Amino acid sequence: MNDRLQNIIGRDDSARSGKSGTQDDVVYAHIFDAILEQRLAPGTKLSEEALGEIFGVSRTIIRRALSRLAHEQVVLLRPNRGAVVAEPSLEEARQISFARRIVERAITELAVDNATPEQIANMQRLVDEEQACLEKGDRGTGIRLSGEFHLQLALMANNAPLLNFQRSLVSQTSLIIARYESGNRSHCSYDEHNQLIKAIQQRDKEKAVELMMHHLDHIDHKLNLQDDGASGDLHAVFSHLIKDRKEPKARKKRTG
Repeated sequence: MNDRLQNIIGRDDSARSGKSGTQDDVVYAHIFDAILEQRLAPGTKLSEEALGEIFGVSRTIIRRALSRLAHEQVVLLRPNRGAVVAEPSLEEARQISFARRIVERAITELAVDNATPEQIANMQRLVDEEQACLEKGDRGTGIRLSGEFHLQLALMANNAPLLNFQRSLVSQTSLIIARYESGNRSHCSYDEHNQLIKAIQQRDKEKAVELMMHHLDHIDHKLNLQDDGASGDLHAVFSHLIKDRKEPKARKKRTG
């Protein structure tokens, strides 16, 4: 693994452990995890004052962490109104889903070429931990670990720009799921992740890509990314009543 990749992944791991990393690394990692675990809902206001009190750091530190998250497009910085967790629109959600397919395909192909036995073993432990969390009802941690699976896969690919892009896409996907997931909230990535690990271990690039596309299909099928028909226009919402009221008047005029 090259030094740049090690810095990208290592800094976040150390920040989560609380053992090292700068103060803004720690704040960034905790907020990033909260978004992955869907504990921070889209649209949540991120008060610098409140976060400073929670983490025991200055507002300057908070601003640096929020700026990093804004760069990854999971936080929106609003001039004079503060920061909020991003709320992807329907069109943004569709674009993110499309972009992720392209990135995941490239990552999967590179992972098949570059994965080491040690990385594969680490991935298997991650998937087993994910399943254990889900079995005991810890859905939030399970979702985060599922996201980390895809980050570790990007690490396997040994391509720093793809890893950085993947961090943004994975966290944005978590926001999309929180906002647009419909129906059954079952979490079925365990078997799919296991199958993908096996294909990578066997160096079967075609199978690995096929499994990844199927996995992303599964994620997309649980989302309602069609126009929901909701509207803030009262005339549009109640147009059928207006039409019904006007029709009798029109008939009365014709018969009169």
